Amino acid sequence: MARVVIRGFENGPYEVNVDGKAIYHLCRCGHSENKPYCDGHHKKVEFKAPPFELEITK
Repeated sequence: MARVVIRGFENGPYEVNVDGKAIYHLCRCGHSENKPYCDGHHKKVEFKAPPFELEITK
């Protein structure tokens, strides 16, 4: 089974990581013009959020 980890970077996007490889960076701030993917707008709007990590297991 694949190891899936979702990370929320401090003041940045969600990263979906499968078996040690970053697959997606998803918008967390709501300002991306390419939703659901991150396009860096979190930096322009000075988005603030704490980091976190979630491992999905079955």
